Amino acid sequence: MNFAKVPLIVIFSLLSALAHAEKITIAAASDLKFAMDEIVSSFKQANPDEQIDVAYGSSGNFNTQIQQGAPFDLFFSADIGFPRELVKNGLAASEVKPYALGRIVLWSASLDATKMTLASLTDPNITRIAIANPKHAPYGKRAEEALRASGLWETIEPKLVYGENIVQTTQFVQTGNAQIGIIALSLAGNPELSQKGGYWLIPDNLHEPLEQGFIITKRAENNALARRFADYMLSSPVRLVMSKYGFVLPSEVAGK
Repeated sequence: MNFAKVPLIVIFSLLSALAHAEKITIAAASDLKFAMDEIVSSFKQANPDEQIDVAYGSSGNFNTQIQQGAPFDLFFSADIGFPRELVKNGLAASEVKPYALGRIVLWSASLDATKMTLASLTDPNITRIAIANPKHAPYGKRAEEALRASGLWETIEPKLVYGENIVQTTQFVQTGNAQIGIIALSLAGNPELSQKGGYWLIPDNLHEPLEQGFIITKRAENNALARRFADYMLSSPVRLVMSKYGFVLPSEVAGK
C-alpha cells in the first residue's frame, strides 16, 4: 500500500483496528471438533477482527503440554479433572467452568451399529476395534471402563487398535483400519458420519461420567478476548450448539 496517497484518517483507522485486534489459541478435546468449529465461526461473525486458533487433541496430552509451558489461552478438557489439576498448580487464570457431559457410542462406517451392543464385539468376524488410548484420552478411558463393566475387556483387548485421540479413533473406522469403534456421540451424530452405519449409545451406567470443563490459562490472565470467548461459551446460543451435537448440558444433569 502506498501510504503517501492514503488519507491520514484511513491510516489511523487501520492502525487502530490492528491495535485492538486480539488473538487466542485454544486447546480443545477432540470430541469438540464439529461443535467448536461452529461455535468459533459464530463468534467470529460478531468479532471479525479477532483471531482464534483451535488445536484439537487428547485432553491428557494438552494437560501435560500446558504444564510444560505450551502457549494455549483456553483449555477445554473432556475430563474436568485435568483443568482442576491446572488450577491446583497455579496455571489457571479462572475457576474451572463445566460445559458438558460427553457420551460414548459404538459406531461403524460399514456395519449396522444400531443393531449391535458391546457383546457384539466378541463376534470372531470383527477383528479390529478402535478406541482412544485410555492412558491419556478420557473417551478411551471410559471405553475401557464400559468394556470391563460388561466383562468383555479380556476377550476384546487383543482386537483393539488405539487412536491418539477420539478424532483419530474415528478416522480409523472411517478408513477401514478398524471395523467398528467406541467414539464420542458428538462425532457420530455429525451428518458426515451419521449416514454411515449408524451408532448405538452405550449405557452411561457402565462408566464414570465424562464431565467436561474449561479454564482460562495463566498465560491469558490479561487477555480480554479469552475472557469474552469464555463468557460466550456459557451463552444460550452455544448451549444450543452443544445440545445439537449430543452433549448433555450441566443444567440438565443438575435438574435430574
